Amino acid sequence: MSKHWNPPRHTAKLKPSRIRRDPVRLVADVPAARKKRAYSSEREMWFGMTGVVLFASAIAVVVVGISVATFTRDDPGAAARAGRFGQCYDSDGPNCVLDGDTIYVRGRKVEIAGIEAPRIQGWGCADERTRGIDAAVRLADRLNSGQVTLGKPFRDPSGRAVRPVTVNGSDLGEKMIAGGLARRAGDPQGWCG
Repeated sequence: MSKHWNPPRHTAKLKPSRIRRDPVRLVADVPAARKKRAYSSEREMWFGMTGVVLFASAIAVVVVGISVATFTRDDPGAAARAGRFGQCYDSDGPNCVLDGDTIYVRGRKVEIAGIEAPRIQGWGCADERTRGIDAAVRLADRLNSGQVTLGKPFRDPSGRAVRPVTVNGSDLGEKMIAGGLARRAGDPQGWCG
């Protein structure tokens, strides 16, 4: 039988070395909470694409929102068209002239106080209709010639809900009467000869 040789262990005392340092901690020593999870490359790709799509969507929403907010507000043509009066049968804005004594302002019907104009619809004779068309065209011209102001609504003696209308401070009803385009409200005289 053979015996294994065990040499004696002599440990030498070493002086501190300038080369030798304290041992470096390995990754295994880091607590589990601080460890990073490794994702697969496919999962990282999907996260990246999702982030790009979300960022692009946010940019698109901001651009569309800004363009919608500034499109009509900063368009001087839109503001001018919104303030102009056309004829109701072919106007695309909220302001239009229905006949010589009736207008629409911001989509609301307004009967002009103190006047009656020849009718375009429901006319008694061809002359009344012709005069009604002329009155409507001239009324639109007068409304577009300056700043239009509406007074408070009230009921006239015939029971109509009417409002005084001024253009640059002048009473529009009086201008229409002076131009022979309308008569005072309640005048019994007809438009047909």
